[in-house]
Amino acid sequence: MTHTDTNTLFGHPRGLVILFLTEMWERFSYYGMRGLLILYLTQHFLFSDERSTVLYGAYTALVYVMTIIGGVLADRYLGSRKAVTFGAILLVLGHLGMAFEGSGSRQIMSFNGAEYQLTLDGRGGDANQIVIALDQPGQPSSRISFNDGGSAMLVAEPAALGLPAAINVSEYTLRTETQSLYLNILYLSLALIITGVGFLKANISTMVGDLYGFGDTRRDSGFTIFYMGINLGSFLASIFCGYLGIVYGWKYGFGLAGIGMLAGLVIFLRYQSWLEGRGEPPDPLKLREKVLGPLTVENLCYLTGLGIIAVSMLLVMNAHLVHQGYVGMLGVIILVVLLGYTFMALHGVERNRMLAALYFILAQIPFWALFEQGGSSLNLFTDRLVDRSLFGFSVPAPVFQSLNAAFIVIFAPLLAWCWVILARRGLNPSTPVKFALGVFMAGLGFLALVGGMKVSGAAGMTAVYFIFLIYWIHTIGELMLSPVGLSAVTKLAPARAVGMTMGAWFLYSGLSNYLAGIIAAGTGADTIGGQLTDTAAAKATYIEVYTNVGYVAMSIALVMLLVSPVIKRLMQDAD
Repeated sequence: MTHTDTNTLFGHPRGLVILFLTEMWERFSYYGMRGLLILYLTQHFLFSDERSTVLYGAYTALVYVMTIIGGVLADRYLGSRKAVTFGAILLVLGHLGMAFEGSGSRQIMSFNGAEYQLTLDGRGGDANQIVIALDQPGQPSSRISFNDGGSAMLVAEPAALGLPAAINVSEYTLRTETQSLYLNILYLSLALIITGVGFLKANISTMVGDLYGFGDTRRDSGFTIFYMGINLGSFLASIFCGYLGIVYGWKYGFGLAGIGMLAGLVIFLRYQSWLEGRGEPPDPLKLREKVLGPLTVENLCYLTGLGIIAVSMLLVMNAHLVHQGYVGMLGVIILVVLLGYTFMALHGVERNRMLAALYFILAQIPFWALFEQGGSSLNLFTDRLVDRSLFGFSVPAPVFQSLNAAFIVIFAPLLAWCWVILARRGLNPSTPVKFALGVFMAGLGFLALVGGMKVSGAAGMTAVYFIFLIYWIHTIGELMLSPVGLSAVTKLAPARAVGMTMGAWFLYSGLSNYLAGIIAAGTGADTIGGQLTDTAAAKATYIEVYTNVGYVAMSIALVMLLVSPVIKRLMQDAD
């Protein structure tokens, strides 16, 4: 449906401003929490690298997988506006819940009949591990490290605790004690965030598309501006939440993320009139129909959200037990459903365009599987194996995630301008070609980082400018894939199924995130108390995994380039 703009700002419908700001604060909350999560799991709850990365992958996967449910409910019943509001409320609750951290898990070392707590004197890669005698209150603590064989090496006055200077691995045992209440609060908070994003993410993007009629030349520009809002929120969150969380305490970083989401909710509710009727329920009378006693259709939509919270919490709690084959099976089932809809309900041009949309939905998988290492394995690598000193200051690892957003804010306008110039000369690459280039650069970024690791030697710290380099390469790849992909899906999907199709886009983004967790688990290193026991072995593992995924991604990109003319024909001039 084409809308007539009665109010514009800078040539775009003013509703774009509200969606821009709402999504900016939603992304502020999401990326603020995301930057801290993997470090929180490994250092506060003392999860192993493998369990932490798999949980992280499952969480980020479910965040996107649940958008297909939110998209369908909005398409058929709620409308985008109500779905976004409900999602934002759940997000506020979830992010604020993350601020309840407790005292964390304790790792206890038993040696010669006495017990000692192994703990950190801070957060992040600059924290030192110390040992405290639990049965000798008031005794001084001592710094501790571990050699390559896992032997405890007390390096600061061990005699004060009645311990030798070194303890063989066979002479001590370790156990971990966890506060169940706060661990369950973590799981519930993650489930609330998963469900909130499920109702908000796809539907707010759909509303952006609804601001522009079919064939409106401002659409791609509008999505690029919207995408800059996403990354402005990410940039601010990575710096402020990341810094507060590492330097002052986890609860401060997570709490600030929750305040950001509350700001987004207030803005969306206060200025809904600027949307000029976009995103309203398709049939308001249907929402008020009674279906189960006093319960209306609208009530059932919200109760479905509560059901998603319960299922998500169960899955997150048991992420390390969920076999990856189940996730792959889900992807196949959803693809069969989408293909069935395409061939049974659509015909002619609509069918061809929908097939092209499905290609883009699937073609994003290799890119996000590599790109999303930024929050998991790359975050841990930066924390543990990179010289993070800049201008005499040791920068917390989560802050480096702001590079992606900063590069997007800088380069998105330049790339958008570049596409316009190339289009005038008939040289603008088609959307399928841009996708292939994006996947190629995801692989190239990791090969560049591997080069940096090799230059620094077997156990040396990697130079920080290689972190800048991989984020820059990945950002350029992202700009070639994500905003044009969002725009293409809204252009290619039939109007009656755009919410479902956007949900499918984010669902397969979610499956990519789960695959990212599996890849990250392959980089997992042995740790005690959240610290590496063998730096050289950990680095060798990173080199092997990142080299393999880099070459695989670049090979996939070449195949995508070869099939791009076929996809362009299916798009039926909608590019």
